[in-house]
Amino acid sequence: MNYFKMQLPALDCNEKFARSALAAFCVEAAPTLEEIGDVKTAVSEAVTNVVVHAYDKENPGEIFLEAYLDANEIKIVIKDNGVGIADVEKALEPFYSTKSDDERSGMGFTVMQTFMDKVSVVSKEGEGTTVELVKRFGDKQ
Repeated sequence: MNYFKMQLPALDCNEKFARSALAAFCVEAAPTLEEIGDVKTAVSEAVTNVVVHAYDKENPGEIFLEAYLDANEIKIVIKDNGVGIADVEKALEPFYSTKSDDERSGMGFTVMQTFMDKVSVVSKEGEGTTVELVKRFGDKQ
């Protein structure tokens, strides 16, 4: 199994870097372009959630990323030490957003669930959130 860990400031500009780094890491498993696109989309949503929801703009915290590649499957863990999610079940519903004063669609977790084979979210108010994404490449049987 191959893996990597990285830590980035929760800034808008780091969403593209995290997305590209994880896509590059997947190449060892020979995914299709569609599969890489799926990973990039899900990672983009997860990292954007951290930037927008976990911390306030004046005090951006950290994004912690881990990825584990084993044969034809990648597991990606994206963590923060931010405000947490009061009701994870509600947050997983389409169109739900904690930011009602902006133009957010509330579709981040729905997008992640659409493009990944498994999505799990664990959160505790005041302590942060962990999102785990799993994608199998190639034959999914």
